Amino acid sequence: MRLVLASASPARLGVLRSAGIDPLVAVSEVDEDALLAAHADEAPEKKVTLLASAKATTVARRVGDTHPDALVVGCDSMLFLDGALAGKPGDPDTARERWTAMAGRTGELVTGHAVLRLAGGEIDRVAEGHAVTGVRFAEPTPDELEAYIATGEPLNVAGAFTLDGRGGWFVEGIDGDPSNVIGISLPLLRRLLGGVGVSPVELWTGG
Repeated sequence: MRLVLASASPARLGVLRSAGIDPLVAVSEVDEDALLAAHADEAPEKKVTLLASAKATTVARRVGDTHPDALVVGCDSMLFLDGALAGKPGDPDTARERWTAMAGRTGELVTGHAVLRLAGGEIDRVAEGHAVTGVRFAEPTPDELEAYIATGEPLNVAGAFTLDGRGGWFVEGIDGDPSNVIGISLPLLRRLLGGVGVSPVELWTGG
């Protein structure tokens, strides 16, 4: 049985590899903005779970012919602060605005997860859920913030920060699951795998 990660995130891939799983990677190319616009009134946890499910479903339909009995995992992370969800800033100005808003405060990193089990190339079983981790942000100096933005790291990650990269210097602490902040919650994933009849130990590679 092969696990397929429906995400381009190197951080999610790194978490799974460190945990003993070496997945195939297939990027879904889901139009996230369009999906969010269509579900603008949904709760934050519902929105990220819908995105995760859309990514996993798109990839599952694509890989069914070549991996008919695969497990497909989709994830989507966003930061919830001041009553709004924030994804990847995409540009330096937006990253700067995000950090101005969240410095010295606590936000919630919300990650939706979807696990699809294929049988004979078709989606057979589905398990979905979300994880929430509180993140307490430091207050970087203006020079530190500019140096961080100049690395490019915060531009393409949810909430404009990382826990496992340079952004870790500016996180005072977390309340909850650290792997969720990196992008994929191992405790939640274990439960969702169980929901489709699989234990993570069945997916471990040798070594």
